[in-house]
Amino acid sequence: MMRTRIYEHVVELPDFPCRKYFHSRQLMQIYEDAQRQKPYMVVVSDDDEQVVAHLLAVVRQHRLWIPPFLMQHAWIIGEGEYERGVNNREEVFDMMVSALKNKLQHQVLYFELLGFEQKMFGYGALRRMDFFPVKWMSVHNSLHSASPQDRISERLLHRIENGIARGAVTKKVENDEEFDAFFKLLSQYNWLKPYHYQPPASFFRSLMDDGHCQIFITLFHGHVIGAAVCIYSENDVYLWYSAARRKSMAPLHPLSVTLWKAMTDAHEAGYDHVRFLNVGMPFRRNPYRDFILRFGGKECSTYRWFLTPIKWVNHFFTWLWRGIGI
Repeated sequence: MMRTRIYEHVVELPDFPCRKYFHSRQLMQIYEDAQRQKPYMVVVSDDDEQVVAHLLAVVRQHRLWIPPFLMQHAWIIGEGEYERGVNNREEVFDMMVSALKNKLQHQVLYFELLGFEQKMFGYGALRRMDFFPVKWMSVHNSLHSASPQDRISERLLHRIENGIARGAVTKKVENDEEFDAFFKLLSQYNWLKPYHYQPPASFFRSLMDDGHCQIFITLFHGHVIGAAVCIYSENDVYLWYSAARRKSMAPLHPLSVTLWKAMTDAHEAGYDHVRFLNVGMPFRRNPYRDFILRFGGKECSTYRWFLTPIKWVNHFFTWLWRGIGI
């Protein structure tokens, strides 16, 4: 009989391999050390005390402009990690999410699950736990079958080349001065986007020090005008955060130039895909998603799962999203 246990500190974890960075003990340690973020690792063991699966969740603390001025939500990327030979993955997934729900439902305003590899994975279990699915679009760029140059639209490539010709230079962050300029740009970019959660600067520093993250910045006359945070897990690259001075530096196309450098760098390094963790809200008309697709990516329909412990609110949103069918 399998049993589930939730750990709040890395030092308490049993030994088990971690292949997926978003469910690794390294990332859990970074969350544990960061401000306004608290990790929870769910571990499932068999009768022989051998770990068969684990899943990392993080509770994020948001500062609001209106009362109550502070709220928390639980965030999970992907369906967790399973040892080879585990055939009942959805049953094990059900156990892990149920344990998290029971522990955190009185601490958070809502749960959010995203980034599943298979659209219908865990559908029945999540519906039984009153999670409601929101139809979302994900975008990924394949790097193994063709080069980025073969997939990008000619118009966008021309804009990128024009921006580079005018003096835009993209590189990886290498020192404290560049890092501070990156974080200042990211903070300004997200200031009027309250739905964009931004961790503290120490979080990004720890990601870089851990070796699974690179931050690309685009400079013009020494000023940072574009940035992208990339996470490297297994053989894929995940674009986690991006920012740019799109209006004041529009002729240089800073976001396009920055993302292009991240993609070509990933291709040269031999990665299989670039995956965008956030391509904007799930509306039919989405300028940012349309922009991302011009790099030659593939758009896939998926679900992002939500649950709020306030039952009447959860029922309302379940009815709402089912009705409008976004």
